[in-house]
Amino acid sequence: MSKFKNLINGDVPVLVDFHATWCGPCKSMNPIIKQVAKQLKDKAVIIKVDIDRNQALANQLGIRGVPTFVIYKKGEIVWRTSGMQSGKQLIDQVELALK
Repeated sequence: MSKFKNLINGDVPVLVDFHATWCGPCKSMNPIIKQVAKQLKDKAVIIKVDIDRNQALANQLGIRGVPTFVIYKKGEIVWRTSGMQSGKQLIDQVELALK
């Protein structure tokens, strides 16, 4: 948990992909997330959090469905959504967080 807090408290936006191994849409998002990471390079940090392996964190953050995407900046949630997203939607939201 403290490692997660350290990650999200930086100046660089952090896109968190809350997922589960049994989730079909989550698996479909994997190549999109990789593409987003490639396009954003050093502009943002992208991390994947398995809700089954991190149940306490998922419960604390109220993650009810997967995939859920959250963008943090300086420890604050600046954007959150659930369900499949396009790479463009994710990149657009990270770009907004950079402003």
